Amino acid sequence: MKSLRLTLTVAMITVVAMSIASMAADTQKSPSDAQKSFDKMKTFAGEWEGSFTLDPPDPDMKMDKLIHISLRITSRGNAIVHEMQEAGSPLDPGKYDHPVTMIYLDSDRLTLVHYCDAGNRPRMTARASADSNKVEFDFLDLSGGNEMGHMYHAVFTAVDANHHIEDWTYMMPGDKPMHGHVELTRK
Repeated sequence: MKSLRLTLTVAMITVVAMSIASMAADTQKSPSDAQKSFDKMKTFAGEWEGSFTLDPPDPDMKMDKLIHISLRITSRGNAIVHEMQEAGSPLDPGKYDHPVTMIYLDSDRLTLVHYCDAGNRPRMTARASADSNKVEFDFLDLSGGNEMGHMYHAVFTAVDANHHIEDWTYMMPGDKPMHGHVELTRK
């Protein structure tokens, strides 16, 4: 009887140990596409400046100033803060544009929320890309008004450790896209 109890106890311990080992192996899977994209975005952390172009051109916007972009990893590595402003301009939200974008993992998808100067918050999700140097976000939904339009698409492309490109598409009223292109150099 004692040997039967001992055999059953050993068998139960073996089954539990195998289950724990199996669960540990499951948690060590290769990173998801969303995690790989998030890790790529983290390499952009730092201060950047570069030239900005619009297509189609807007005669009301002066394109002779550099754009300053700050990317910072925050929340114990769980989010990235992206801040954009005209280089050299003071942080005066009543006078100067200063949109803020948050990028974070939401389960198995990489999400971007753009807190726009137009007063709305478009949310986008990253799509899988065969190009490991590119992270592309597609429009998902919008919070806030749409009277002035909203950000619709974003692409971040790594060139090398000190250069990256950002392409932003803004959907103007009447669904007219305006494409902004920024070629950035690390400061």
